[in-house]
Amino acid sequence: MEEIRIENLTKDFDGFLAVDDVSLSINSGELFSFLGPSGCGKTTLLRMIAGFEIPAKGKILIGNTDITDLPPYKRQVNTIFQNYSLFPHMTVFDNVAFGLRIRKTPKLQIIERVKEMLSLVKMEDQANKYPDQISGGQKQRIAIVRALINQPKVLLLDEPLAALDLKLRQHMLIELMNIHDAVGITFIYVTHDQGEAMSISDRVAVMNHGKIVQSGPPDDIYERPASIFSAYFIGETNLITGEVIGIEENYVQLKCPDGAGNSLELDSTFNFPPYLGQELTLSLRPEKIAISRSKPRYQDDINVLKGTIEDILYLGSHTQYIVRVGALKFRVFSQHKRVYFDDKALDWDEPVWLFWHDTDSWLINQIPENVLSFNELADGGVNHYQRSSKRPYQA
Repeated sequence: MEEIRIENLTKDFDGFLAVDDVSLSINSGELFSFLGPSGCGKTTLLRMIAGFEIPAKGKILIGNTDITDLPPYKRQVNTIFQNYSLFPHMTVFDNVAFGLRIRKTPKLQIIERVKEMLSLVKMEDQANKYPDQISGGQKQRIAIVRALINQPKVLLLDEPLAALDLKLRQHMLIELMNIHDAVGITFIYVTHDQGEAMSISDRVAVMNHGKIVQSGPPDDIYERPASIFSAYFIGETNLITGEVIGIEENYVQLKCPDGAGNSLELDSTFNFPPYLGQELTLSLRPEKIAISRSKPRYQDDINVLKGTIEDILYLGSHTQYIVRVGALKFRVFSQHKRVYFDDKALDWDEPVWLFWHDTDSWLINQIPENVLSFNELADGGVNHYQRSSKRPYQA
């Protein structure tokens, strides 16, 4: 197996820059994901690796072999699409065997290899069925092993689970990881679903406007976002813009916007040197914040703000609270767990305390173009929520 290198890759369509000077390396045997919103360039990038699109500039290499100008059938790269692309008139066995027959592989070898691949996805008993006789998840498994049977160096997966329902997608993610571990080749996965990318990938490249804005292990991107886009696109977050008013080694003090109470403190390693008077953005994940009627005891490593509950959303595993603190609104996730039965659930318009550890937030060397609370930065912010008529969850 060999490393994949993408060097200064660029692609435009009639003046629209779909992929903008992208460079990166993908390790051999890695499960690597491109993640981003629709139109960010991730599928165009995948199609250039596959050979379906020709770049305007740049190179694609597998090991020391430049494949930029090679036709798709000479690249030792196979692609799986969202719609499966199975032949409806062929049985499962014949669909899987198709690539070997094109290569004129001896019949006995075909039988042996197809049985091996069907065994990999636990579908030996489905060999004589046609695609319309099996489920969506089974079709996707057949598409995967059909792509793998010719032993490509790289398997490309373009939103392969988008057509499946939630439960089946979750099951297929585990199947994909097991298949990847079993065959050991490089998988490159394209998705707009953050949960898929976070759960399946060794590394993730977050894309926006044709560029990679951040790449790395999923936990690194989630816990240490490099930009406002990364912080907001990966999961949920609270973004607070403020002025640096104190610095001591890895300790930074950030002035809250007017009306939000006292300053905030951070104790963390930083990927840039902050300076006094600098405007920065703090990213704080909703699950990191505790919410209570009672003010916590003073600790010098805890940030504490007082606010009022504006909305409550029951989400099954947890409740989401929208809490106003001065000019800001905070999302807070409170996990459902067994508590004393006489505890009274938090209610709308109730005053509450929010608090979190000073290592649980992350500074971003960037401020929004329009310096407002995070809910006004993008669609889906808290200003888009309507007050629910349901009563809050009672633990």
